[in-house]
Order: sequence, then structure tokens, then C-alpha cells
Amino acid sequence: MPAIESIAEIKIKRPVKKILPNGIVLNILDLGKEEVVRMDIVTGSGQLDQKFPLQAMMTNRMLREGTRSMASAVIAEKLDFYGAWLDLSSSVRNGFITLYSLNKFFGQTIEVLEDMVKNPVFPERELKVVTESNKQVYMVNRQRVEVMARKRLNKELFGENHPLGRFAEMQDYENLNRDMLEEFYLENYYAENCTIFVAGRVTEEVLKKIEECFGTGKWGRNRCKSITDMPQPEGKKRKRVNVEKKDALQSSVKIGCFMPDCMHKDFMDAKVMNTILGGYFGSRLMKNIREDKGYTYGIGSGIVIYPERSVLIISTETANEYVEDVVKEVKMEIDRLKNTEPDEEEMVMVRNYMMGDICRAYENSLSVSEAWIYVNTAGVDEDFFDRSVDSIKNISGKRIMELANKYLDWENMVEVVAGNV
Repeated sequence: MPAIESIAEIKIKRPVKKILPNGIVLNILDLGKEEVVRMDIVTGSGQLDQKFPLQAMMTNRMLREGTRSMASAVIAEKLDFYGAWLDLSSSVRNGFITLYSLNKFFGQTIEVLEDMVKNPVFPERELKVVTESNKQVYMVNRQRVEVMARKRLNKELFGENHPLGRFAEMQDYENLNRDMLEEFYLENYYAENCTIFVAGRVTEEVLKKIEECFGTGKWGRNRCKSITDMPQPEGKKRKRVNVEKKDALQSSVKIGCFMPDCMHKDFMDAKVMNTILGGYFGSRLMKNIREDKGYTYGIGSGIVIYPERSVLIISTETANEYVEDVVKEVKMEIDRLKNTEPDEEEMVMVRNYMMGDICRAYENSLSVSEAWIYVNTAGVDEDFFDRSVDSIKNISGKRIMELANKYLDWENMVEVVAGNV
């Protein structure tokens, strides 16, 4: 058997930047040999910019439902005929329009995309269909203890009046109308508010077509948009919040606290600390609560990144009678992380896992684009990934203890239990 060796270094190719004639920044990642292209249009419009719940998400989602020249069925038929795939999503600050296309049909598919982005009409009939579909998903999800716990944790941490503590309710789906979407579109979808990424087999023909469709002239409203500030959290410190669901066969347990944002000097090392605690299958929480105690099929922790701050969330589902035991063991593992320095064997295991995870995440030419979209939307420096690798390779067990004592204060953590409690 060949010897196991640690990954020496990871190099993620940086994009070549080109300024299109209308001022849009085009990030080019010519990496692939396969004849396929991924193109992302990233808009500076998200949840923070909306005046009504669902406005940002539904405006982005409805771009594919009809333009001045094409009905939704025609758009779907053309993309399907050319073997293209379209993904529409939004976040707190951004909207994402992602097109995957074969090179030989890129000229045809980007023209469909151009019409969608520049000339949407948000037809009433399609809006009702999409809204009804999303409403049904909402009705199912609101009965799930995991969703109940996740929403309540954000509400307790940020406050119910904070954008990150508010969630759409049934009435918000009922109130949604095309005027809301058109207003949001006009205020946020224009050339100066967009950045474009293209990855894969990026030929001169591909670049010429992108410039022709999106870079030659101003489109949308020609103006500068101010960045919406993220308000401060208004949440109250509460040790335990119970969300009752009498017929639940098991309970969802979520424990969370604030962490530094991705630009903070401690952020990279905090990710390593989190991985040791609950960030992979061999973590301390998994070994104790799943493998040793058998209280759950799975438990983990992760750092959710928001603008200006992050949140560490420990999450699991367990039988109702084991809730208190699970919470007790979580606290014990946090205390152990604070008081006992991880040995070198554990540190090597975590380093190898995290380095391998980065390799897996960006192993193909199209996924590398996601790395640089993250850099663009998070506002971090382009050496972010180099610093991340450096942190993984050089962090010490003593530093892990230091961070645990600094950030994992049990008295500042919010516990939410949703189920038959």
C-alpha cells in the first residue's frame, strides 16, 4: 500500500479580470478542457434590500417565467433543447443567476439569458403557480422540528425585527404581487450593480458573446446604489427556548452563539476549532454523542457566515427522552475543548481532513468559480484561501484552547429545543 502523505499545498487559480465597455467587471477562469462553460451574474441585491418578505428571492426566481418576447414554456424549451441548465438563487446581500452551457450552444443560451435578465415581465399566472408551489413547501417545512428550531434560534440571536431574525409567514405568500417584484427588479437589476464570472473552456468566442450581450451598453437603471448596512442584533440572552410540537417523535436541538466574521483575524483558526468540535464525521461531538452514547444518528457543528458576523451552530435530532443528556454532553465537550489541548494525532487528522475538503470542493474548473464568487460577495482579500491553508497547516493545539475560551462561552449560548418537550 502506498504511504499516506499530507497535502503539501493547494493552489486555487485566480481569475483574470476584464472591464467590459459598460463598466461591468468580468472575472475569467479559463481552466477546463471539456467544452462546457459556467457563467454567473452576481447582483448586489438580496434580503437586506427588500421592502417586503420574499421580494428578493421571488424576483430572482421569476426571471425565467417570461420576458417581453418569450413565455416561460419557450424559455424552458430552448434551454432544454440546447442542453443548458439554469440556477436562480439569492442570499442576504446578493442575487445569483447561474448558467451552465455547452460551448457550441453558448451563443444561443446566453441570448436567452440576456432576454431574461433585461426584459422580464413577471406574469401574474406564472407568479401564482410559483407562489403556490413555494407555499406548499413552506407548509411542509413549518411542521419539521429542524426548521422550527433553526428559525427560532436566529430569532433569539438576532431579534425578531432584525432581517436575519424574520422569516416569511403564510400571509406574506398571500400578499405577494408582480408590482413588488417589478419594483425590486427596477431598483436592483442594472449593469452597475452586477459582476460576471465565467469559468470552464473560456474561448474568445465566449468572451465576445458575453461582451455583446451584457457589456456593450448600459442596461437597467443607470445609477449608483448605496450598500445597505446590516443592523446590530437585538436578541436577548436566553439559556433555553422550547418550541412545542406535541406529536413530534423526536426533538431538534440547536445551540448557537456569535462568532467573528470572515474578515476577522481569528476567523480562519476558528474554523479549525469548529472542525475539531463537530465539523466532520470524526469530530468530538460525533465520537461521544453518536458513537459512544448512541443518543443520535448524527450531530455536528458549523459556522454560518453572515455580513459583519458569523454564528456557530451545534445541531442534532434525538429522541425526546435524550434531549437533556445531549445538551449535557455538548457542554462537556465544549469544556474539554477549553481545558485540554488536542494532541498531535488529532491535529494531524483534522488538518488532513480540512486540506482534503478544500481539494474536493474546488477539484473541477466550474467549482473554482464558486470560490471567487465567495471572495467577491464576502468582501475578503484575494489571499483568503492562501491564508486559510496556512491556518490549517500551522495552528497549534494551544491556539485551539485559546479560541474555545474566547468564543465558546456557555452563558452566551442560546439553546433551542423543538419537539415534544
